[in-house]
Amino acid sequence: MKQARRNRTKPSVRSRFGAWGDNHARALLFSLGKLYRSPVATLLTVTVIAIALALPTGLLLLLANLERLGGGLESSTTISAFTTQQVQDSAAARLAREITDWPEVGAVEFRSREQALAEFRERSGLGAALDALDENPLPAVLLVTPTAATAEPDALAGLVERLQALPEVEFAQLDTLWVQRLFAIMNVGRRGVEVIALLLGLAVLLVVGNTIRLDIQNRREEIVVTKLIGATDAFIRRPFLYGGLWYGLLGGGLAVLIVSVSLLALQGPVSHLAGLYDSSFRLSGPGPLDVLGLLVAGTLLGLGGSWIAVGRHLREIEPS
Repeated sequence: MKQARRNRTKPSVRSRFGAWGDNHARALLFSLGKLYRSPVATLLTVTVIAIALALPTGLLLLLANLERLGGGLESSTTISAFTTQQVQDSAAARLAREITDWPEVGAVEFRSREQALAEFRERSGLGAALDALDENPLPAVLLVTPTAATAEPDALAGLVERLQALPEVEFAQLDTLWVQRLFAIMNVGRRGVEVIALLLGLAVLLVVGNTIRLDIQNRREEIVVTKLIGATDAFIRRPFLYGGLWYGLLGGGLAVLIVSVSLLALQGPVSHLAGLYDSSFRLSGPGPLDVLGLLVAGTLLGLGGSWIAVGRHLREIEPS
């Protein structure tokens, strides 16, 4: 009889899971309602979080647009391979097709001796002097564009040496110093953005933690009474954690809006400047992965800040 009574009173796994879900749903809605009832304070906190998230994201997007504006790193690392004077255009064209099959080469553009002479004549303005020459002094040129995986200073140096070793090539030229400077500038920019993102991430943790700390202090008496009637720390902690989650999620959403509007404001001047150079370049805004990353980062930072604050200050409140 006693065993049967215990079986009747013991809740099932399904009912316990349902109660657990109901408690979390109530805490989630309660925390959202609390933010709604304090619109000014909520807006200030969310705006600070959004600015902290939007700044590094906007800088990263600007770096990506600058790379695209420059034609990408691949176009900035084109190698000019000048053939010897004895190599005819047909042999140089055949060599270009062979080099195209190299795994580290993305594309090869062949320019015959006549094309090289015409280009030099147009750019130098020495047409009369060139007409006085008995023969074309310029060799055929192969413009070798490496693959993205090869567009690194060390790999490019190896490709230049391989081209230089070809008997048909007089010399291969690449401004490696410029390439190294380009990579160094971009790496410094990325590292600077990473440092800024780290510092601003810590700032978000502090802002959310301080906000939750004030909320805990304001509800100190309520927490004491709740503990006196037997509430667990997990039950008391739950609304504060969801409050930090909402702060971070709303801050991430507002950061997406700030970045999009900022890039949209720059779109007109950038398009005008690109038009002066006969370019159709347009700024690219945040993509789906950028939006998702901002929302996830904001949510995690908000949850982390609230977890730190609750774990530290909730233990200090005990019924006397």
